[in-house]
Amino acid sequence: MTSFNHFDSSFAVLFDLDGTIVDSRQGIVSTLHHVIRTLGHEPVLTRDLTWVVGPPLAELMAEVLAPYGEKRVDEAVGIYRERYQAVGRHQTPIFPGMVDLLQKLAASPVRLFTATSKPAFLAKDILQGHDIAGLFDCICGANADDSGGEKPELIEKIMREQNLQANRTIMIGDRRFDIAGAHANHLRALGVLWGYGGEAELTQAGADYLCESPEELTAAVYDQLSATSQHAGTAH
Repeated sequence: MTSFNHFDSSFAVLFDLDGTIVDSRQGIVSTLHHVIRTLGHEPVLTRDLTWVVGPPLAELMAEVLAPYGEKRVDEAVGIYRERYQAVGRHQTPIFPGMVDLLQKLAASPVRLFTATSKPAFLAKDILQGHDIAGLFDCICGANADDSGGEKPELIEKIMREQNLQANRTIMIGDRRFDIAGAHANHLRALGVLWGYGGEAELTQAGADYLCESPEELTAAVYDQLSATSQHAGTAH
C-alpha cells in the first residue's frame, strides 16, 4: 500500500475539482439547460456542452448562448449561479477511488489544496456534502463573482499565500488549463483521463504524466513527489 509519510510538510499537491475529484458534468450541463429555458429558448439536448466544464463559466457563457442568438450574458450568469447553488452542486458524485487517494495524502505530512476555477465557497459546499472538505489544508478557488479563476493566476496566488515551493508541489487536473497553469508556475502537472479534456488535449498541453485511473494516480503522485525532491532547486 502506497504511503506518503516519506514526505514532509514542505511537499504539496494541488487538485482541480471538476473532472478530477468530482464528476460535475450532469450538474453543470443541466444547469445550463435551465438557463437556456429560463431565457426563453429550448435547449438542443444533443449539443455537447462538456467543453464548458473546467474554465470559468462567465468567460464562456456568451459562446454557450450564441447558437440561440441570445445576448443576455450577465443575466444568464446570474441565473446559472442561483440554479447551480440550489440544485446543480448536488449533482456531483465523486469519481470512484478518489476518496482513498485523498485520505492517504491527508494522513501524511503532505499538504493538500484545491485549485479550482469554481468559486471557492461552492467547491467547499460540494466537498462538505461528501464529507471530505476536512481532508484539505485549504479549499482554494475563484472569488464569489467567478473572478480570479484563471489557473495561472490562481495557482500563483495559492503558491504565494500558502508559502509553497515549486520544486515541492505538483498539480493534478483533467484539462489543458490545469497543465498550462501549473507549468506557468514551474510545477509538474499530472493529467487524469477520466475527466473532460482527454488524452489528446492533455498531451498537447504538455502534461508530465497521464493517469487512466485513481489507482494509477496514487502511484504517479508518489513518483512525481519523489522526482521533485530529487531535483530540488530546478524548475520545469
